[in-house]
Amino acid sequence: MTRSNRSTMLDWDGSGLPEAPSVPDTLKEAGLTMGFLNDMLLRTLYVNGGMLGIDLARFLCLPFKVIEDSLGFLKNEKCIEVTGGDLIGRVSYRFTLTELGRRRAQDAMKLCAYVGPAPVPLEDYIEQTYRQAVTGIACTPDVMRGAFTHLVLPEALFNAIGPAIVSGKSVFIYGPPGNGKTAISRSIGDFMNSAGGAVYVPYAFLAESSIITLFDQSVHQLDDDNTRESPDDNEATIRRLIGTGQVDARWVRVRRPVIVTGGELNLSMLDLKYNSDANFYQAPLHVKANGGVFLIDDFGRQLCSPKELLNRWILPLEDRHDFLTVASGKKFQVPFEELIIFSTNLDPKDLVDDAFLRRIRHKVEINAPTRDVYERIFNSMAKRLGMNPCPDGIDYLYERYYDQGRSPRASDCRDLLEIVQSICRYRRLPVQLSRDLIAEAAATFIAEF
Repeated sequence: MTRSNRSTMLDWDGSGLPEAPSVPDTLKEAGLTMGFLNDMLLRTLYVNGGMLGIDLARFLCLPFKVIEDSLGFLKNEKCIEVTGGDLIGRVSYRFTLTELGRRRAQDAMKLCAYVGPAPVPLEDYIEQTYRQAVTGIACTPDVMRGAFTHLVLPEALFNAIGPAIVSGKSVFIYGPPGNGKTAISRSIGDFMNSAGGAVYVPYAFLAESSIITLFDQSVHQLDDDNTRESPDDNEATIRRLIGTGQVDARWVRVRRPVIVTGGELNLSMLDLKYNSDANFYQAPLHVKANGGVFLIDDFGRQLCSPKELLNRWILPLEDRHDFLTVASGKKFQVPFEELIIFSTNLDPKDLVDDAFLRRIRHKVEINAPTRDVYERIFNSMAKRLGMNPCPDGIDYLYERYYDQGRSPRASDCRDLLEIVQSICRYRRLPVQLSRDLIAEAAATFIAEF
């Protein structure tokens, strides 16, 4: 199956979820070699000490029948020994390293010190990522409004955002500061995270004989119905060991990821992060964002120049895949299946050229609010803060500032009302909005140089 075919393939099971990775029955189905698994078992026992067979299977997230032959091989090679257990088979045996096994484990640790869930093959990761592409999300106006109820948006702007989400491509959001670009971008992420359904990401995958860790608790939010059993859930463990109708435990079910970066972004964050002491890698941010949203906020203010960043991504945006390089210099291909959002208050013409803009499917301009929109934002924020409406205060702001040349900003409403709230708290007064309080807040907030 070609990449282009995969990118449009939505393998749903009827529940609104992509088809889950199935439990492997054999080592070959797990995509691993016996030599690789032998080293993982040795490292696991070296780090954790003696373990029951069932606990080894849990730790590696593999059915016991997949690791059983490796345990037998290591026992015959006198690398491990059985120091206890019941009479129900190897699953209940306690395995410990022999002296020879410790030496071989130390050698294995020098080559790679990764200890944890067994990785999945790169091919399986690619296949699963295309199954759960962002274009598979059900997005209609009625469904989408729930994630934007806290914002006051003109209908035309709301209707421009929806097709961008459905496309799953890329969005350029621009306009003067303070008018909701970041709030809108984050709301898109909230929609994808809450209404976009769950996806499966592996703890790690194997590429070019190297382990790349992917699951990251700081960016991947476990789905409420995550099916991986707890260490004390013996019934679930038995079901997984049998391997009937269960999800491959090397994969974690998470909400669609939303990764937000700002001025701290640099080019090194888009490459594999190599742990030279442990000899394995951590996937870059945009790979962790596959199936979700990658937001570059304050675009143009990163540690790298816009040109450098765009040159790095101009082909991935077009081809929907990227190439990563391991320490040996070998490259491998990974999917670039996520909604990319560029948000900036700088002039797009000063940041990007026509070649790049052509690759950005959707351009959404967010301008200063009209007066009716400003009033709706002001009143909505006042209600949220427990304040009374104050039309006189809005009249004052327009008479004193906005009609005199200052462009209104949507963020002014929040900032001014929070200053009023602070003034009232300082004076130990109940918050009652008035023209005078708005004028006092504006005098300290709106600098006139």
